[in-house]
Amino acid sequence: MTDRVYNFSAGPAVLPVPVLEEAQKNLLSLPGVGMSVLESSHRSPHFTEIIETAEANLRNLLNVPDNYSLLFLQGGASLQFSMIAINFLSGTEKPADYILTGSWGKKAIKEAKREGTVNVAWDGADGNYN
Repeated sequence: MTDRVYNFSAGPAVLPVPVLEEAQKNLLSLPGVGMSVLESSHRSPHFTEIIETAEANLRNLLNVPDNYSLLFLQGGASLQFSMIAINFLSGTEKPADYILTGSWGKKAIKEAKREGTVNVAWDGADGNYN
């Protein structure tokens, strides 16, 4: 395919054509299942197998020990900023220290301030974040 573009943005990325073709084939009907993953219950045995296989492969690839939990979450970095603040700041009087390293740091601090007290331990704006 000569009309494929290159994408160097933060994501999502351009995938190789063989990967897309494999996904396309399996999207119509999962092997041995007779239906698409889009039509499957998240409680079904074949979907459970997909998640368990993905977790096992990720643990193996990144050498993550069994005493750590792996979470597959939707939402990207911005959602994670909220989740971190909710889990660590909500319901506590303890402050959180943040370093301000640019636009992503600003977003993280903004979300944390919704849940509690935030101290900016370092702000790199004066030096253009260098």
